[in-house]
Amino acid sequence: MDLMVWRAFVTVCRAGSLSAAAAELNHTQSAVSRQIAGLERQLGVPLVERHARGVRPTPAGEVFRRHALATLNEADRAVRAVRDLRDGVCDRPLAIGATPSLAAGVVPEAVRDLLKQTGPVRWSLLPGLSAQLHSRVVAGDLDIAVVTDAPPGLPADPRTERRLLGLDEMVVVLPTAHPLAGPGPVPIQALADQVWVEDNEGSATLLRQHAARAGVAARIDLTAADLPGKLALVATGHAIALIPGVLTRALRADVTTMPLVDPPTRGIYAITPRRDPHPRAAPLLDQLAALL
Repeated sequence: MDLMVWRAFVTVCRAGSLSAAAAELNHTQSAVSRQIAGLERQLGVPLVERHARGVRPTPAGEVFRRHALATLNEADRAVRAVRDLRDGVCDRPLAIGATPSLAAGVVPEAVRDLLKQTGPVRWSLLPGLSAQLHSRVVAGDLDIAVVTDAPPGLPADPRTERRLLGLDEMVVVLPTAHPLAGPGPVPIQALADQVWVEDNEGSATLLRQHAARAGVAARIDLTAADLPGKLALVATGHAIALIPGVLTRALRADVTTMPLVDPPTRGIYAITPRRDPHPRAAPLLDQLAALL
């Protein structure tokens, strides 16, 4: 597929009309229309639909738009990297992956401190689950993955280096007006009748194991698609949840946290490739360890 056509489609979605996209791309409206129609034929589904004020992506178009945008951004980075090399500027971007809770606060803070120490560097941040990020390091897509050993744990892989950065205590997150909200710590038995929400199996396993050790069961009646969805269900009073302690510094204002008695913990690790590590990787790991 032609990336210029992908760019035309993404521009149409952002601009909201064929005419606005054509003006931005310096194309004719009919040319943009033909590009979108050709893309739809290739994919076999409609990608845009007309409405009173222009066009918008169909559900299939929205899925394609997200992937196309990521591909175009990566293509732009590739072009910049080659041009930098051509011009004698060897500025290798630092590709970082992190679990959602670590990407929400700790990792950006560590990068900020790194840049103060070493000067500017181009960098990117990809949130994901630990197993996915490990695979991206092995594939060469990431220079560093900041992950946890929450169930099912981390694989042993001779192609990577693993460094323990710190331990993280899990905490309970509740709506600010919840009757049990307080300084804590609270035993899990006091929360046995509460509805819990979880967004991934690793966190759910930690919760079940912690409750089982105390002789109770946790009612995980709700499931969220991701961490923001999980917090939204807590904020609106539908459930409480177990979250990483490192996330407390980046929580929304309508929820609060409470520590548990003998809380479950998880190790936070950095995974880097054994071969050709990024020169900024080691100082970034030092910054991460200092924050944790």
